[in-house]
Amino acid sequence: MSALAENAAPAGARASTAGPLTTGRRSRRRRTGGWTPWGFLAPSLALLVVFAFAPLVDAVYLSLTNSNVVSGTGDFVGGANYSAMTIQPLFWQSLKNTLVFTIGTVPTSMALGLLLAVLLNRALPGRGLIRSLYFVPFVISGVAVSLVMAWIFNGDYGIVDNLLRAVGLPHIPFLNDPGWAMFTLVVAVLWGRIGFCLVVYLAALQAVPSTLLEAAEVDGASRWSRFWGVTWPLLGPTTFLLLVLNVVHSLQSFDIIYVLTGGGPGFSTTVFIQYIFTSAFVDGKTGFASAMGVVFIVILLLFTWWRYRVQKRQEES
Repeated sequence: MSALAENAAPAGARASTAGPLTTGRRSRRRRTGGWTPWGFLAPSLALLVVFAFAPLVDAVYLSLTNSNVVSGTGDFVGGANYSAMTIQPLFWQSLKNTLVFTIGTVPTSMALGLLLAVLLNRALPGRGLIRSLYFVPFVISGVAVSLVMAWIFNGDYGIVDNLLRAVGLPHIPFLNDPGWAMFTLVVAVLWGRIGFCLVVYLAALQAVPSTLLEAAEVDGASRWSRFWGVTWPLLGPTTFLLLVLNVVHSLQSFDIIYVLTGGGPGFSTTVFIQYIFTSAFVDGKTGFASAMGVVFIVILLLFTWWRYRVQKRQEES
């Protein structure tokens, strides 16, 4: 027993001596490893700071000045640009047009995309080709889409106008009438947006566990009941994502509107972001345009925050 104790004592001493050293090495590794992720993130963070945060700070500063294209940075005027914004009739008109355009494009594209995704979520001949054809308009340049739509809805030689005349219906000035111009813009955007919603919803539908649907079918649930009670709740996160992306995309839509109508006729299709562009690069009022840009960012942040809160309450309930 004494020999065993003598042999065990040095081993314990060595263990106690090596313990702090091992702990120190591990702590140093943890400290060193803690900086490794930041090293990989550094290039992306640098680009984010240079091309996102720095311009945002500069825009906030310019919004508090009366700067313009001719004189450059102007004098500090505080909130004068924000006050002047609220008394401009075109400011409220552009907000109204933006709201109408968003309401016309977002729910419609999501509903039609979901409907097509449900129809294509089954074994069909040429299913991959059909999906690709629906998605192709989304990856086409907005200017190209606008030129195609301008040709289709042209009042003199457009396909739609010729079809209307062929069936005896009156001529409709789609791009020249204030009542029809916004409708034409919505149709042009939907042509590309539906394919995006289709692909995203289709991926979400394929991730729904088949066992849940089979169990509901065994319980006697109809096809509509299985969709409404099983599939639709599981599509909640996807719907939230598409809602945010589509709203942001609609608020930022510029190229199609600029090419198709230019904001006209009159100001019937002038949306908020086009009003910012006109104020900055046509009127040269960079300070005033920066103030509207700040308001635009605040609107996007408030919408995202509101939708996140709604989604969180739904998940908790």
